[in-house]
Order: sequence, then C-alpha cells, then structure tokens
Amino acid sequence: MSYSGRRKLTNALIFILLAIGAVFMIGPLLWMLSTSLKEKQDVFALPPVWIPHPFVFDKYKEIWTAGPLLNGIKNSVIIAVSVTVVGTLTSSLAAFAFAKLQFPLKNKIFLLMLSSLMIPYPAVMIPQFFLFSKLGWIDTLLPLIVPGLFGNIVMIFFLRQYLSSVPNAIIEAAKIDGSSYFRLYSSITFPLIKPAVAAQLILWFMGIWNDYLAPIIYLNSPEKQTLQLVIANFNATYAIQTDYPLIMAASIIALLPMLITFLIFQKQIIESVAISGVKG
Repeated sequence: MSYSGRRKLTNALIFILLAIGAVFMIGPLLWMLSTSLKEKQDVFALPPVWIPHPFVFDKYKEIWTAGPLLNGIKNSVIIAVSVTVVGTLTSSLAAFAFAKLQFPLKNKIFLLMLSSLMIPYPAVMIPQFFLFSKLGWIDTLLPLIVPGLFGNIVMIFFLRQYLSSVPNAIIEAAKIDGSSYFRLYSSITFPLIKPAVAAQLILWFMGIWNDYLAPIIYLNSPEKQTLQLVIANFNATYAIQTDYPLIMAASIIALLPMLITFLIFQKQIIESVAISGVKG
C-alpha cells in the first residue's frame, strides 16, 4: 500500500474512533433533552423513544413553580460571576508578580502556595465552617464568594507558567520608558495572556457553577440555595414520582449558562491550546 493510501486509511480509522467517542459523549445529553420533552409514560418505553411525538414543553413551564429555580439561578450567577471576575483579576496580578517581578522569597512563597494544593478539602472543611460560623456567614453567600476573590491557585500557576515564555526584554523596555507596575500589567502583560485567562476562567466558572459540596455545607434556606442544590431537591422530590421529564428540564436550564459561556470564549480557548502547543 502506498504512503497516501496508508495515510487515508489512518485518517479514516481516526475519524471512526472519534465519531464513536462523540456518540458516547453526546448521547446522554441528547437523551436528557429528549426526556425533557416527553410524557412521563414515554420515559420507560421499549424500544426507547429518542424523538418524542408530540413535543411536550409543559415541564419547562412547570419547573418555575415546582421549586425555587429562579432563586437558584440568581444565587449561582452572583457567586460564579463575582468570584470569576474578581478572582481572575487577582490571580492574573499574582501570576504577573511571581513571573516578572523581583521580591524577597518569591520562589519560596510560590512553592508554599503550591503546596496548599496537596491539602484535601475535607481536612479544612470543618475549620472553615467554624470560622465562617463565628463570623455569622452561615446561610449566606459570603463563604462561597469571599475566599475566591483572592484568587485561584491553579490559575495563578497556569498563568505564571504561561508568562514565563514572555521575554523579559519587553518588561524591561517598558520600565525604562517609565511605565508603572500596574501599567506593565494592564497594557503589556494582560493582552498577552488573554487566551490563557479565558481558558482558565471558563474552567473555573464551570467548577463554581457545578459545585455541590460547599453550598450544601453553608446554605440552609431554600431562597439562598444555589442551582445545583435546587436540582438535587428536584431529584429527591420528583424521582419518587417518576417525573423524570421535570428533572431533565431543570437540568437543561442548569446547563445553558455553561454552554453559553463556552460559546462566548471558545475562540480564546482554542487560541490558548494552539499557542501552548506551539510554545511547548
């Protein structure tokens, strides 16, 4: 077989494997969407009904009265947006300082910060709870917002490594021209790392949006619960009634913000992966 023939065969096999993987990945999502548009009796039909007939949109109206879904969305948006916006700013500032500035014990402080990643969350969960309890923050959104405002260690590490590839000569030239440190960050550094920031921001946003453990620890009142807690309550309440279309409709609504965020930032994420691959 010629080289071109082997290459075509290899590409065809890769395409088939990727197509099979795509089916397994997108299949549950399509089933969730299909279930949200079915009658309850069609959920357990054999053979499975992938395309409902007719499409039933009643569950998308019912979910707003079946539980505090709107409050859950509002609380999740407040937490995710405030933490990712402010936390991304502080994380990028810290990464800039660790990568391009000189100050005493810089590397030791950075290694100490990284070592905190080895501490499992259950080890600090109880002390944090007592601390926030003493501050009177239990059953408020503050325990979920305030810690994240000071940055994300993973984002700091990623951006610091990304900035290491930026030539120091650019920073030194700007210093000679009289630029302040904040101007060095805002005018030179941040535009260079925007693709990396976008990639880390969407991953952080998804982590906060899908977080279940921290909200269930600190939030008690139904009106203070995040969207994930509301969905969990839907599952506990309506799964007994086999009302899976209602649960799936609520899950689709919970998925939309992440999907929209990805669609907005997909260009920057692809740029980040491409640039990292070229530099690596």
